Amino acid sequence: MLYFEDFTQGRRFDYSPVLMQANDMIAFASEFDPQPMHLDEEVGKSSILGGLAASGWHTSAVGMRMMIEAFLGNSSSQGSPGIDFMEWKKPVLAGDILSGFSLVLEARPSKTKPAIGLVKFRNEIENQSGEAVAVSECSVMFRRRNGEARA
Repeated sequence: MLYFEDFTQGRRFDYSPVLMQANDMIAFASEFDPQPMHLDEEVGKSSILGGLAASGWHTSAVGMRMMIEAFLGNSSSQGSPGIDFMEWKKPVLAGDILSGFSLVLEARPSKTKPAIGLVKFRNEIENQSGEAVAVSECSVMFRRRNGEARA
């Protein structure tokens, strides 16, 4: 179990690869982002995206799952107060294999909740060619190991 104290500046958590499959991309888009380039390969090919492209929201959801599997699922996470920024840099096309990492930028104890610390991450998702497809920064709240501020 990872606690606030385990998230030292510069620590990196690598993501396991995920294959982006057309049927999953279409299913996600059908429910949450039904734009034509996310639903139909021919429309995607004729768009500036160059093929059936995942919704950016789908890419972000896959990134969240990668974070859970890399470290959040085995942590004392108490959720996030928000995302500082999220950028979709390149289209994610059917057949792409995504991987990436989360990097600890900073960690500080909460000023108002002594049992909690806040950790700021830079999250990067890249395709099989090593090109960044999504980048974000966010903070996550974690319980402190002893449950209170150290004296």
